[in-house]
Amino acid sequence: MLALFWITSVMCLAPYCLQAQRPRPCASPPLYMGNLFVSTKEVELWAVANYAYDAFNQRLHLRDTGNFMNKSFSHDVLMLFQEGLRYNINHANQTCVKEALQSDFHPMAVPKSASFLSQVVLGTSSTPGQGLLVNTWWGDVRESEGDGHYVMSFTELSCLPVSGLFYTEDKRWISVSFYNNFLGIDDPNRFIPPPFCKDAEVERDIHGGVTDFFSILQ
Repeated sequence: MLALFWITSVMCLAPYCLQAQRPRPCASPPLYMGNLFVSTKEVELWAVANYAYDAFNQRLHLRDTGNFMNKSFSHDVLMLFQEGLRYNINHANQTCVKEALQSDFHPMAVPKSASFLSQVVLGTSSTPGQGLLVNTWWGDVRESEGDGHYVMSFTELSCLPVSGLFYTEDKRWISVSFYNNFLGIDDPNRFIPPPFCKDAEVERDIHGGVTDFFSILQ
């Protein structure tokens, strides 16, 4: 009879325990690097990129290559938010376009307003080291640039991005996959403009509103 009492008590308390362990919005590590693949069907865009992310100093460096409407492209973009500058770098021609950046830095994180959707294991949990526990979140984006919706997955440990699906105001679906994440920065020079950018004149920010690498790729 005592055993039945404890079993019943545990079953009644279980929902509260699960609720207490419910994942909460988190922020990615302040320094890390990685790769991503982005695509959208509506405008025939795909791109692969490597990026370096520094939340301490609000810096982002992205190099990508891809195809847009059957035309190839490549970017090398350095964004220094604290200095309010964006560099479009061309190493082959030793040229640099320097623009005033009129945007705030947006850290990589699960928005506090996001709603928790599910927790799953990528791979298998049957054997240690062969599964990745990820949390999926969804929500709405309401900013001056327009409204949209998103579904994003982050790792339970470290809160690193895994994938994202974004629905934009102009009715486009953008899919992003993150991989090869590396904690830390291998070379601080990634965030220093090359010497040939020194004499570049600051131009007006023709990309007004660009705040992260999702915007750059568009």
